[in-house]
Amino acid sequence: MITVVKKFPVATYVLDTYWKFAAERQEIFFNRIAGKTVLTNDPILLKYKFTNAYRAADRVSQYLISRVIYHGDQSPDEVLFRILLFKLFNKIETWEILSHELGLLTWENYSFKSYNQVLHQVLQAGETVYSGAYMMASGKSSFGNDRKHENHLKLVEQMMHGHLAERVQEATSLEAVYRLLLSFPLLGPFLAYQYAIDINYSNLTNFSEMDFVMPGPGAKDGIRKCFKSLGGYTEADVIKYVTERQEQEFERLGISFKSLWGRRLQLIDCQNLFCETDKYARVAHPEVGGLSGRTRIKQLYLGNYYGISYFFPPKWGLNDKLGRSTGQSA
Repeated sequence: MITVVKKFPVATYVLDTYWKFAAERQEIFFNRIAGKTVLTNDPILLKYKFTNAYRAADRVSQYLISRVIYHGDQSPDEVLFRILLFKLFNKIETWEILSHELGLLTWENYSFKSYNQVLHQVLQAGETVYSGAYMMASGKSSFGNDRKHENHLKLVEQMMHGHLAERVQEATSLEAVYRLLLSFPLLGPFLAYQYAIDINYSNLTNFSEMDFVMPGPGAKDGIRKCFKSLGGYTEADVIKYVTERQEQEFERLGISFKSLWGRRLQLIDCQNLFCETDKYARVAHPEVGGLSGRTRIKQLYLGNYYGISYFFPPKWGLNDKLGRSTGQSA
C-alpha cells in the first residue's frame, strides 16, 4: 500500500493581499460605525464594491437577521419559510414589496396566486425581483412554469410540504443541513451551503461556522491566485488552513486586525474573502490569473451607504457589545 504524503499549500504574494484586504475592509466597517468621512485611502476599495470581511455584517445579511429571521413568529415552519422566501430572491426591495402588498409574510397564510401576482406586477413594471449576487436555475424543467419566480415559489412549497423545518432541527451538523438542502432541485453545492449558513443564523440550529465549508466558484478563483500549489489538499482544506492560521498571518504581516467584537473570522468569512480577493486582485495583481479568466470588477462603489442598526444572532453574544466598542484586536 502506497501512502501519499500531502505537502502544505504553497502561497503566492497574493495571499498577503488577502490578509491586508480583510483588515482594510474591516477597518472601513468600523470607520462607518464611527461616522468617519474618510473610510479608506485604498484606491481600489474606494472605486469598487466589496462585501464586508464578515458575511453577517453585510447589508443584506443584516436585513435577513434583524428584519426577517428575528422579526415575526418564531415557530420553526414560519422562521424557515421567511428565510427561504427571502433568500430565493436575496433582494431587500422584493421582500418589502411583498410585505407592503400582502402584509405579514407567513406560511400559514401563503398563497401562490397572491405572491405570483405581486411579483408579476413588479416584472411588468420593468423591475427585477432578484439580486445579482447569486445565479439560480430557472427551474422550468423541475416545475414546468415559464417564469423563474413561479418555479422558485413552487420550490419553497416543496420544501415546506417536505417538513424541512423539522428535518433541519433534527440535523446533527451544519453539513447535514447542507445535505438536506442539496437534496432539493435547483440548489447546487454553493447555494445549499449559503442557505445552510442563513438557517444557522436562526434558532432552528446552533452549529459552529467552523464546522463545515463549501467553496464557491469565486472562492476557488481566489484560492488559485493566493496559492500556486494546493499540495494535494482540496479548496475546502485550504480555507480551513488559512482560517486556523489567521492570528499568525496578521502577526506575520504586522497587521492589527479588528475582529467582530472578539469573534474570529469563521470558515464562511474566509471563503467569502477568497472571492473578494479574486476580484480585488483583478486590479491589484492583473498579472495573476485565476480559473475564470475574469479581468474586470463589474460593480462600482456608489457611496450610497446608509446607517445600519447592527444586530447579530443573539446566540453569538455580540449585541450587548455593539454600543460599547469600535472593535478589538483579534
